[in-house]
Amino acid sequence: MPFALGEQPEMLLFLTDWLGKFDSAFFVFRYLTLRAIMAVLTALLISFLVGPPMIRHLTRYKIGQTIRDDGPQSHLSKAGTPTMGGALMLVAIGIATLLWADLSNRYVWLVLLVTLACGAIGLVDDYRKLVLKDARGLASRYKFLGQSVVGLTAAGYLYAIASTPAETALLVPYLKDVSFQLGPWFMLLTYLVIVGSSNAVNLTDGLDGLAVLPTVLVCGALAIFVYASGHVDFAGYLKIPHVPGMGEVVVFCGALVGAGLGFLWFNTYPAQVFMGDVGALSLGAALGIVAVAARQELVLLIMGGVFVAETLSVMLQVASFKLTGKRIFRMAPLHHHFELKGWPEPRVIVRFWILTVILVLIGLASLKIR
Repeated sequence: MPFALGEQPEMLLFLTDWLGKFDSAFFVFRYLTLRAIMAVLTALLISFLVGPPMIRHLTRYKIGQTIRDDGPQSHLSKAGTPTMGGALMLVAIGIATLLWADLSNRYVWLVLLVTLACGAIGLVDDYRKLVLKDARGLASRYKFLGQSVVGLTAAGYLYAIASTPAETALLVPYLKDVSFQLGPWFMLLTYLVIVGSSNAVNLTDGLDGLAVLPTVLVCGALAIFVYASGHVDFAGYLKIPHVPGMGEVVVFCGALVGAGLGFLWFNTYPAQVFMGDVGALSLGAALGIVAVAARQELVLLIMGGVFVAETLSVMLQVASFKLTGKRIFRMAPLHHHFELKGWPEPRVIVRFWILTVILVLIGLASLKIR
């Protein structure tokens, strides 16, 4: 989608727009789809370049993972593996977004700031646990408070800038023209989606690459919804809410996909680095805010089914133990249950990936099944 007449592009777009005065071939960078692809490649390149020295730096300063004694015994060998690697993804996402997105777009800043803010909360937690050697890390109540502030601020902002009823309605996928107008309750839904998604990805991040690839797959699928919702003709044809300006967020989604794939290069089994809370909390929040802004909360619930199952397993385990003194699963979150049943770690990871691919396809089908 090219820029409107008189609108000024940002960062690299300013340069390519200027070069276009001498060679019209440079005007191709005005198109949203190309800039999204460039964001993927830029974030991927940054990850490949920064990853190795970052891992060496974390190893040198012994910023390594601590392993629970009551967990699967196969995890004991992972003790000391560098962590806080999620900071690499945040750097790659931030730089790629700032280079290729239109920085006059408020949705770009919203999703980027929410992601970075939750990343900062995770960074404090990781720093306290791994650098200051405080086993408690950031107290749960302060972590939740920080997430709540971020979620409520984003919710209030989205509600304040909503210009049409569709922007505060809950869209029901697969059903034609079925939605529920939420009014002020929209802010509560937004808060729950952002905070819930942030914590769900964090709970899933327990095996090598288990959380990052599903995040990439879900974000890549959300990018399609984002692009369509920002295009008035596509949104009308697909019967989804049209949110003016939302299409630009596809550049952010591209940056996240590139950063996630770049991190997976180092995080795949056996992992050279773990993402830590700085990565997990921020990636989950990113999925939540993108889904809310594009009005696809229920689609996120479907496509992120692996994250939902991991979270529910913890909730059910805790509730069952408190009420009956018995455990439903051998260990929660769910991926540990399958490990203790004898599944090798790579089998658990790949099967969860396959389930995510299936769920993402089911979610994408909602674009046409109405």
